[in-house]
This record gives sequence, C-alpha cells and structure tokens, in this order.
Amino acid sequence: MTSEEVRGSMSAESSLDVWERRLEVLPQAVPYVVLVVPLVLAVTAGPDSARGSLTGTLAAVVVTGLWMLWWVTLHPQWRGRPILMACYFAGLMVLYALLQYRNPLFGFFAFAGYVHALALLPGRWAFVGVGVTGAISGNALYGGQPPTTWAAVPSYLLLVVVITLLALTFCFLGQVTSTQSYQRKQTVAALAEANAQLREAMEENAGLHAQLLTQAREAGILDERQRMAREIHDTLAQGLAGIITQVQAAEQARDRPEDWQRHLGHAAALARESLSEARRSVHAVRPEPLETARLPEALSEVVHRWSSMNGVPAELVTTGTPRPLHPEVEVVLLRTGQEALANVAKHAGASRVALTLSYMEDVTTLDVRDDGVGFDLALTGPGAGRRTTGGFGLTSMRQRVNRLTGTLTVETEPGGGTAVSASVPAILPGGGG
Repeated sequence: MTSEEVRGSMSAESSLDVWERRLEVLPQAVPYVVLVVPLVLAVTAGPDSARGSLTGTLAAVVVTGLWMLWWVTLHPQWRGRPILMACYFAGLMVLYALLQYRNPLFGFFAFAGYVHALALLPGRWAFVGVGVTGAISGNALYGGQPPTTWAAVPSYLLLVVVITLLALTFCFLGQVTSTQSYQRKQTVAALAEANAQLREAMEENAGLHAQLLTQAREAGILDERQRMAREIHDTLAQGLAGIITQVQAAEQARDRPEDWQRHLGHAAALARESLSEARRSVHAVRPEPLETARLPEALSEVVHRWSSMNGVPAELVTTGTPRPLHPEVEVVLLRTGQEALANVAKHAGASRVALTLSYMEDVTTLDVRDDGVGFDLALTGPGAGRRTTGGFGLTSMRQRVNRLTGTLTVETEPGGGTAVSASVPAILPGGGG
C-alpha cells in the first residue's frame, strides 16, 4: 500500500470514526426509546389492547426504566463485572417478559435486549442473551402469551424459533462486521504508524546523508591538503634545500671556477626539476622519472643524481624479478627513496649509502642504509626530531606507506648509521596482487 493509499484510507477511517462516535450514543438511548414508544402506542390504542390496567403497565415501565438507569447509566463501571451484568440482564428479561405479556406492543423492547446482550455479556453469553431476547420477542409477536391449545403449539414454536434464529443471525453478522471494522482500524493504525516511522527514517537518512556528504567533503579536502603537503615537501622543499646546499658550496668554491660552475649548474638543474615536479604535483601527475622509465631505472637515476650532487657514493641493488606495479606503489617507493636520501644529505654525514629494491611475491620493499652518525629514536631534539617523530619527512613517508597498508620501519643508533625500510603490497597495474 502506497503512502497516498494510506492517507486516503486514514481519511476515510477518520470519517467512519466520526460516525462511530455518534453511533456510540445510540446504545445508551435506544433502550429508553423502545421503552417509551410502546407505552405511547399502548396509551393511544386504548385499554382493549392491553391485559390489566394501564396503571400497572405504567408501573412496569417505570420499574424497567429505573432498573436500566441504576445498573447501566448510573454505574457504568459495573459493565466490566460479568456476574453483576448477568444478574442485571436476567432481571431485564423478566421485566421484558412482563411488559410484553401486559401488552404485545412492548415486543419493540427486544432492541434493548439485543443491545445490552451484545454490549454487557461476555463472549458466547452474549448470543445466549440474544437468543433469550429473540424467544421473548417471538412470544410477543404471537400475542404476548403461549398458546392455549395443543394445535397452536407448532405454529407458536415455529414463530419463536424463526425470530430467535433471525436475531442470532443478524447479531452474528453484526459481530463479524464489527470485528472486521476493528481489524481494519488496527491495520490502518499500524500502517499509519509504519508510514510515520518511514517518514522519520527518511528524514533521519536525509540528515545522515547530508552529514556524510559534509564529512566526505571535509575528508576530501583534508586528504588533498595532506597530498599537497607531501608533494610540496617531496619536491619544492627538497629541491630548495638542495639548491641552498649547491649555492653554499658554490660560494665556498669561488676560487675554483670549475667547482663553482658545477655547483651553480646543479642548483639551476634542481630549480628546473623542482618547478617541473611542482607543476606535476598540482595536476596530480606521476613524478617525471616514472613517466619515461620503470621504477628500478627511475630510482637508479635519482640515486646517481643525488650522489653526484652531494659527493657521497651511493648505489642501488635490485633483487627479484622487476615487474610493473600499480602507479601509486611506484610513486610511494620513489618518494620514500628521495626523502631518505634527502635526510642522509641533511643529517647523516655518511660516507656511503646503499639502496636495495626487492621484488617479492606479495610485497615490494625498498631499504635505504647509510653509515652516518645515526641518532637515538627516543630523542626528540632538533636533529633527531626531523628524522624521527618530529619532522614532516618521516611523517610524509609513513602517510604514503600507510595509505597502501604497508609498513615503514627505522633502525638506528648513535654512531651506528641508519636504515629505513618501506614495504608495500605488490599491487599490479590492473589492481591484482
């Protein structure tokens, strides 16, 4: 059932509820009406239509009205007590039998019996009450008293049985209709509640969707900021640091034209390379070394250029069978090697650096080892901090590796050199392992 159908059903049901509330007054008024109307008819019909005096009939009517008033109207709380209601209904039937005996016109009072039997008697006893009322009503239709001859007994019994069966049938149909109406109301109420819950859930989902969009947008902005920070550090920061180093070396080599020219040439080359890499980072393009070469060749070129600029012997050894990897994997390993070499140049004072690129079945590992001064991992001083927990270089490497669910380890001790190892899953270009 759609929401429009539910709303239409609820509207129709509300109209029915209005009529039902109006009809609820009838069971309270009908017994008194069907008691007074026969009395009026009996008075207008004259004494010939009644047995006994009109005064006696009037007294029976007053007693019946007071009986209903006391038990039902003035004490509505007694309706939930079956024994009291059974006593009340039994007395009502005795009074009904007396009234229809005094004047058959009081057969109309059967409607009061039907109403109170269904409203006040529990379960199957309600149908017993309806049957008794129907039998007395049949006797009223016969004239108010049983037959006086045996020949009239069959017709009398047939009339009583037919009236009783008709009363039971109509009351049964009324009960079925009432039950169906109640079930329909319950169904509509349940559907209305489910519809309300659905609307609340949809509103809540809309709020959650908006919240998720906001969080996703914020996460995307943060992720992009972190990416740019890493790229700026790995390109501009390292390039500027290298340029400064080469310019300082050129200043110290003013008396040596060849060395002076060589350092200035390196500085210019670093500036052009850094500018190119910065542009590529803005557009999220792969690093230039990986555009024209595979990872081993690109790393080898980085190592050779770094060794030439810093005057420190460095070599790259490749183990396993080199194979193309996912671009992100190659970028992470290349940037890790660049950052590790930059740290060696700035802090290690090393005389030799060795890099090992290992292709294994499930992972690819890059190890960078130097024989420099090393440091204490527990310290957070200016020099150690930049190489361990406090500097953005190691943070950038960890972020890159962690994005690929890889691991980054640093092994070092004062005077014992440093080893940086990055291990990432060997994801193939198509996404397979």
